[in-house]
Order: sequence, then structure tokens, then C-alpha cells
Amino acid sequence: MHDEPVHGHAHGHTHGAREEDARRLGLSLGLIVTFMAGEIVAGILAHSLALLSDAAHMLTDAGALAMSLVVLRLAAQPARGNRTFGLRRSEILSAQANGAALLVLAGLIVYGAVRRLVSPPEAHGGWILVVALVGIGVNLAATWQLAGANRQSLNVEGSFQHVLNDLYAFIATAVAGGIILATGWVRADPVAALLVAALMLRAAWGLLRDSGRVLLDIAPAGLPVDEIGTAMASHPGVVQVHDLHVWEVTTEFPTLSAHILVEPGTDCHGIRRELEALLNGRFGLEHTTLQVEHAPAKLVQIR
Repeated sequence: MHDEPVHGHAHGHTHGAREEDARRLGLSLGLIVTFMAGEIVAGILAHSLALLSDAAHMLTDAGALAMSLVVLRLAAQPARGNRTFGLRRSEILSAQANGAALLVLAGLIVYGAVRRLVSPPEAHGGWILVVALVGIGVNLAATWQLAGANRQSLNVEGSFQHVLNDLYAFIATAVAGGIILATGWVRADPVAALLVAALMLRAAWGLLRDSGRVLLDIAPAGLPVDEIGTAMASHPGVVQVHDLHVWEVTTEFPTLSAHILVEPGTDCHGIRRELEALLNGRFGLEHTTLQVEHAPAKLVQIR
């Protein structure tokens, strides 16, 4: 006896929540683009690699925020035709792009910083300090906006990490500017750039790791597959669980499918409902597809 696959409830943010996320992303984008233009000019005038690296990072911030806005619209499209999950996984592709951009940019900054450590140009600490202090204020505002958005989405989290790392970068740059003003040690500027690059590498690794898990259909970190399988197999009336798959379509959308064999004569529908309740209540799994049928009489049950 076969049981019809049962699909969970619709996942994801409501329309109003998505609009709020889009508003926060848009405000952050406006702040970043406005300040970035001024920082490029200041970096050129001050001969500061730290400021120019910050400006380059802010360019990737702007790109990440713009991409996140587009992806929000794509992910909200309903499932239709051959897109049975809609375009939800576009959020994961956005996170991959953000992580890759941070990785490449960090490499470029390391290269420039090493060159300036060997042969440092003149750097104007006053310019560096003033622009960095303004940048701290701008990025604090942008970070505050994004902190209120749905950061469980890797799409939004990617943009948040870009802006947060830029905030850290401006703090390091302000310290470098203060050191140059106080001591004249111009190598503080490329040292600050190296710190910025280290922060970028850390954020890039986190985004690439988490989005890679989704793209490779690896079970979410918080869902122990062995424990889930054991819990299902130990349920009264269940003889065997196989073809168990646990993965994420996108963040906040964990999914499970399995083939269940139950004792002859038991209620397949009833056991399926009990297993769904178990998976939802104990593991938070709502979207499940369970194929339940009676085991052959000769199959030995092993507990």
C-alpha cells in the first residue's frame, strides 16, 4: 500500500516582511553609494591605500546590496511550470557571488598592501582620519538597517557581512590615520589594509561554506541525519527506513524525503501522520515527502 506524498506548508517571508527587507537594503545601498564616491576622491588625494581599499570594498558592498534587492524579487516568484520550487535558490547563488567577491578583493588588497609595506608612499593622516570617521558613521547606519532584516537568509546575510566588514575596515583605517598623524609612521596605512583583507577572508569563508552546503545538498548543520533516521526507525510500527535524504532548497527551507516500510496490517496513513508530527515537533521539519508501504511478511524486523 502506497501513501501519497505530502508536502509541507509554504516557506519564507511574507510579502510585508520581504518589502521591509527591500526597504532596508535600499536605504543601505543609498548610503554606501553616496559615501563611496567621496571616499574615492579622498583616497586619491591622500595617497591612502587603506581608503582606496575601503572604497573598493564599498563598491562590492553596493554590488552585493543591489544583487540582494534583485534576488529578493526573484525568490518571491511563485513556483510554476518546471520551476517547482520557484527561484528560491537564487539566494544561495547570491551568497556564493558575495563570498567570491570578498575573496578576490581581499587578494588584491593583500597584493597592494605588501607593495606599500616595501615601498610606502606619502600618506596624509588627516585626510585618512576624517574620511574614516565619517565612514564609521555611514556604515554604522547601514549595518543597523541590515541588522533588522532577515539575516537567516544567506542573501541578506551576504550583504550584511559586506557592510559589517566595511565598518571594521573604517575603524582600522581611523586608527591608521591617527598613528600617521601622531608618529608619521606611514606603514600603518598598508597594515590597516591587511587587517581589512583578513576580515574579508573570514567573511568570504563563512559565506562560501554555508552556501556551498546548500548547493551540494548537504544536510543543514543543525539537522543530525543519523539521529533523524534512528528516531523514525524506532517509531512503533516502523520496520525499516531507507532512501533518507535531508537537504535545503534554500535557507529556512529544510526538506526531507524517505521510504518507510511498516509492519503488515498497520495503518500506513496513521504512521505517516505520526512521523510527520515527530519530524516537525522534534526537528522542525515541515516540508517532508514520505512514501509509506507495508513490508513483506518475510522481512525480519531489526530494532
